[in-house]
Amino acid sequence: MRGADLQKHILILLGLGIGGSAMAQQKDTLSVHDLGEVIVQENRLAAPLKASNRNITIISRKQIDAMAVSSINEVLAFVPGVDVRQRGPWGIQADIGIDGGTFDQTLVLLNGIKITDAQTGHNMMNLPVLLSDVDHIEVLRGAAAHIYGINALNGAINIITRKAASTGVTINGSLGSSFRKNEKDNLYGSYGGGVSGSLVTRNSNQTLSASANAGNGYRYNTAYDNYRAFYQGTFTQDSAHQYNVLAGFVKNSYGANAFYAAPGDKESEESVKTFLAAVSNTSRITRKWVMTPRISYRYTEDDYRYIKQNKSSNLHDNNILSAELNNSFETSIGSFGAGVEGRYEYINSNNLGNHNRTNVGIYGEYKSKADRRFNFSIGGYLNYNSAYGWQFFPGANAGFNVTRDLKLFANAGTSQRLPTYTDLYYKNPAIIGNDQLGAERAFYGEAGVRKYSGKFTFSGSAFFRQITDFIDYVKDSLPQPWQPQNLQRANTTGFSLNAGYSTAFNSGVFNNFSANAGYNYLSPEFKGVSYKISRYVIESLRHQITANVQTSLLQHFMVSASARYNMRINYKDYTVVDARIAYRLPRYQVYVDANNLLDVTYIEAGAVPMPGRWLTLGASVRL
Repeated sequence: MRGADLQKHILILLGLGIGGSAMAQQKDTLSVHDLGEVIVQENRLAAPLKASNRNITIISRKQIDAMAVSSINEVLAFVPGVDVRQRGPWGIQADIGIDGGTFDQTLVLLNGIKITDAQTGHNMMNLPVLLSDVDHIEVLRGAAAHIYGINALNGAINIITRKAASTGVTINGSLGSSFRKNEKDNLYGSYGGGVSGSLVTRNSNQTLSASANAGNGYRYNTAYDNYRAFYQGTFTQDSAHQYNVLAGFVKNSYGANAFYAAPGDKESEESVKTFLAAVSNTSRITRKWVMTPRISYRYTEDDYRYIKQNKSSNLHDNNILSAELNNSFETSIGSFGAGVEGRYEYINSNNLGNHNRTNVGIYGEYKSKADRRFNFSIGGYLNYNSAYGWQFFPGANAGFNVTRDLKLFANAGTSQRLPTYTDLYYKNPAIIGNDQLGAERAFYGEAGVRKYSGKFTFSGSAFFRQITDFIDYVKDSLPQPWQPQNLQRANTTGFSLNAGYSTAFNSGVFNNFSANAGYNYLSPEFKGVSYKISRYVIESLRHQITANVQTSLLQHFMVSASARYNMRINYKDYTVVDARIAYRLPRYQVYVDANNLLDVTYIEAGAVPMPGRWLTLGASVRL
């Protein structure tokens, strides 16, 4: 990239007020003293953010409300270090990577429930939860098997849903368009609506929500429709026992032009249905012992048609049954966690065949007292997989509080990623699976500093990651099909910088102001690559800048602008700018979103060009 081009993109970001991504640090989101008190919802030993010794970003509900976004995918695109490769807007499909990793190397969780997909990571974000149901999102970077188990090779994203504060009903709707016409001389457009109802009593908190969104796309064969329904309930028996129930369904159908095999897949389409259910109980056995068992089930049907006019399709039915038992023990010297979890995966596919595998994990962890100047934790995860045998993954971290709100931290961890059934068994003219693949293993080390309260906040960290038996899709020449292979080693070094400023005004015009910025740099190096063409290793981000500025004025108006600059190793750099203007009352809200204001042409995944400038009008009302 030429120096003049880089200066142009940086000036765009600076023109937005250097806003952006240390996103958990906006004052209108959390008070300056609240950020360190946010509880990071690890399955085993939850702790306040200020006690954490890892690189964790928290995106809150108020931040989400201030962003010109329509899906969880779009929210994550503004987190430095998170690479969101969308194959279309509106949450149609996206691959999520962290710090240069591939989409299969990131673990996604919903309220701590692992959303593993043994077929393919492409469907990991096919979630039944509505964006309006989200309370906050936690992004944990680095190998984290001792915290979340296997498949958290490069990190984990935990989506936490919110509990209703009171009984009521909320209705929302939106209309959008690029004001360009398709081949039938009709305007490209989108529309959607949703409803959410909550019932809050003394001993229970229940929410049921549903939404429908559709559109005729933004280029040929990109029309879509998706339907979601989500229920969650919390029932308190007494002060020592609580039960949680969660269930959801999503049906996501879309034209898949250029998704996987461009240009031959111009007429392709795909439909993915997912059902998720979970039941858990939290019991305080003694004053210092808390036990939490949970069972969950996830079913996914993936129906892909290379030519939609034909009846033949690739049909994959996936079933995953999981059970876990988590325990935490408080003692005078710190907290101990211990437990066991198991998962059974089964796939019935007319392309991949019928396969199953079982996974069992046992973990233990210790955390020192968090209220002391120095704190640390150490843990390990012992895993058995019916296809790959026994493995052990240790991890540790430590932190030192220089002042009340300034902390030095360091951590090291290991993890594993199992090949998906697509990696192992897929077969078509463009891709041939490899049933001899081994599991990927990672070591990760990081050190950094964080200031998490006050008007000015910042964080910075540097890391090194080594993945052995790295899986990439490769070939020697263009006419050949892709095939996954275990490469010898993938080493990545990088660093991340984040800064934020927030303040409040007594002025009658401006009420508050916040600006944030984040920068992420990656330098990957691959060993043992003897193939000429790689599908994934050269797609990672080299430079990433995210920016956001937001202000409230005249009591009821909110104005925000966001920008993200991406430079990939093998692709041109680009800057995308979004903005939102909202008018808010206690029970009503009307907003206008403008996405891709600069009308930039860019690609995030495969050969899929993302939409140009798009305007959306939306509103919500609480009854």
